[in-house]
Amino acid sequence: MTVLDSRALNRATLARQLLLDRAGMPVLDAVAHLCGLQAQEPQEPFVGLWSRLRAFDPVVLSDLLVRRSVVRTHLMRRTVHLVTAEDALAWRGRHDTMLRQRVLGTYRRELGGTDLDELAAAGRAVMADGEPRSMAELARTLAGRWPEPGQRALGEMLVAALVPMAQLPPRGLWRTKAGVRNLPLSSWLGREIDPPAGDGADPVGQALVRRYLAAFGPAASADLRAWCGLAGLPAAVAAVRGELVAFRDERGRELLDLPGAPRPDPDTPAPVRFLPAFDNAILGYHDRGRIIDDAHRGLSVAGERVVLVDGRVAATWKAGADIRAVVVTPLRRLSRAELAGVVEEGRELALFLSEKDSDRVRVAASPD
Repeated sequence: MTVLDSRALNRATLARQLLLDRAGMPVLDAVAHLCGLQAQEPQEPFVGLWSRLRAFDPVVLSDLLVRRSVVRTHLMRRTVHLVTAEDALAWRGRHDTMLRQRVLGTYRRELGGTDLDELAAAGRAVMADGEPRSMAELARTLAGRWPEPGQRALGEMLVAALVPMAQLPPRGLWRTKAGVRNLPLSSWLGREIDPPAGDGADPVGQALVRRYLAAFGPAASADLRAWCGLAGLPAAVAAVRGELVAFRDERGRELLDLPGAPRPDPDTPAPVRFLPAFDNAILGYHDRGRIIDDAHRGLSVAGERVVLVDGRVAATWKAGADIRAVVVTPLRRLSRAELAGVVEEGRELALFLSEKDSDRVRVAASPD
């Protein structure tokens, strides 16, 4: 069985994630290809798509949100994702159990005696009037009936798990600050969530396997689980295994992939790329060694924005509230050529974020 080293896996990841060459595909197609973008920080998907698409216009993404072609909702790993409306409706039912378990993992003591089906029915009844509500508003409405858990636990369970919700615009629009207002996903999109298959089959799980490999492969089953948070996918992997090709990584793990998916030469040059906070190019794996060193792994879950140099995390970056400059902090010593590439791409990012008002980049001293 062919062994793929970390550099080969890195280049495959960059290609699948549209980070090796910026793609010319439409924004909606890119969101679908990437299986959504993690979006609990509302402005981050704009940077994620700018780094991946040629001539990306952020107004297009805002328009897709307003027109309900894409939606912000709790999905993979119980995090807010920006996904296409079609994927939200197709995937949400498959995530129900996981979402409940993850909220209970945080609030098991508070919610231990609560009938969750009864709570869900009450939440849906409140939201049936079509009025968007914040999590706190919904929880306050039901707190008199369920006083013991506390409003935070009630709200988290209702909004993140029991009642599939869309976070409505203006939340998530370009250069816009707005609180979270929720409406049931089916009300916002005008269509009911797809029900589970009734014959014990798992077509949604099988589709998730294929879609994940298209955007993240080659990958191990543990990587798939780390991305979506779903525990019950071994049967789906087994069902599609005959369609897939297999490799090994340097640790001996089996990696699965779609046979025709791109696996570039490991020596393919990789351009500098600026990634947003919580980008799935890093978080979408259990073994993140293909793109980030173990010493820096904590950055990926701490909300740090990172810079890829030669395909790997080599710096962090920030932009001030007034976006007068992009500030880069190297994690290792950068060569002169690497530094020039970081500054050049940083200037383009500054122009994008400031809407061409500033191209300033500051690079902090490299560590010894």
